[in-house]
Amino acid sequence: MDSLHSRYHRQIILSEIGTSGQNKLSASKVLVIGAGGLGCPALQYLTAAGIGTIGIIDFDTVEASNLHRQILYGENSIGKNKAIAAKDRLVDLNPDITINVYPEKLTTKNALSLFAAYDIILDGTDNFSTRYLVNDACVITGKPLAYGAIFKFEGQVAVFNYKNGPTYRCLFPEPPKAGSVPSCSEIGVLGVLPGIIGSMQANEVLKIILGIGDVLNGKLLMYDCLSTRFSSFSIQRVDKQVSKILNTAKNFETIDYDLFCGILHIKEKTALEVFQLKDIQYIDVREDHERPKIESLHPLYIPLGSLEKEMHKIDHEKETIVFCQSGVRSKKAVEILQKNGFQKISHVKGGAIALFEYQSSKVV
Repeated sequence: MDSLHSRYHRQIILSEIGTSGQNKLSASKVLVIGAGGLGCPALQYLTAAGIGTIGIIDFDTVEASNLHRQILYGENSIGKNKAIAAKDRLVDLNPDITINVYPEKLTTKNALSLFAAYDIILDGTDNFSTRYLVNDACVITGKPLAYGAIFKFEGQVAVFNYKNGPTYRCLFPEPPKAGSVPSCSEIGVLGVLPGIIGSMQANEVLKIILGIGDVLNGKLLMYDCLSTRFSSFSIQRVDKQVSKILNTAKNFETIDYDLFCGILHIKEKTALEVFQLKDIQYIDVREDHERPKIESLHPLYIPLGSLEKEMHKIDHEKETIVFCQSGVRSKKAVEILQKNGFQKISHVKGGAIALFEYQSSKVV
């Protein structure tokens, strides 16, 4: 028996798999998004099963707090990029397959070209904005998605976008309110749970490739590790949601998934940067009585309390900088404006006080 046949002997002798099934696995390409709690067990079993090409994308680094659940890593992995550290361990498990690493963040700029190079996508992410990004990129590129999620003692598994089945958006058309669902780092997770859920995701991938069993298509499987109870319910494809995704294909690279999920990234400018800019729209959100006034910037005066009623006065297309007295209210103003579609917007660090001090220092 040759070494290759010996490595996979226990699964080749399964009548449902055989040599032809093993050849299917060897010819397949699977991309794993995130080499964390879910990605680690999925990667181990996909590698051991002989998936011909595995891609790993993760920009994060291994920390000591990861090791209780991400058991692919060890002490020597701490501080290393997860995708690279994962490959280092997986090559020892199976040197006969190809492992591609992408030590970078998945974005709308790289997702479509990356997904196009693989047959199946496995989602091991832990945040909603990336889950929606992954789902939409799968729909646009026509790739099945092995989904998994964990929360404290409970996990979920499903397969989306498979044989004209439902997508993640068919189950969750809108994200939960930002901050309403704590992450594992905030609320904790039993270490064995991601091992179970990630292994189940890998199992779905193998079933899809081999064409055996009942794939979790149109079903969400839920597992409670405290009661050892499984439950499932059906998911219906919603054509309106699928069409909405496909209609975004042309401008996919410009979609802000953080903003869609209510995660606001507030850009900040220093006083030095402000006075070097040209053709800028300035909004002063202080009350009329507050001093000093920064007349040289010719700001539009809209107190924070009146902002929602008076935002029609602001040009959406123009680069906009908001300031208040010290920089606190201006952040709130930027949040309000971003939620109402303003994208070219930032606030002044230190507010009018910083602007005045800088301006005064330049007066000879």
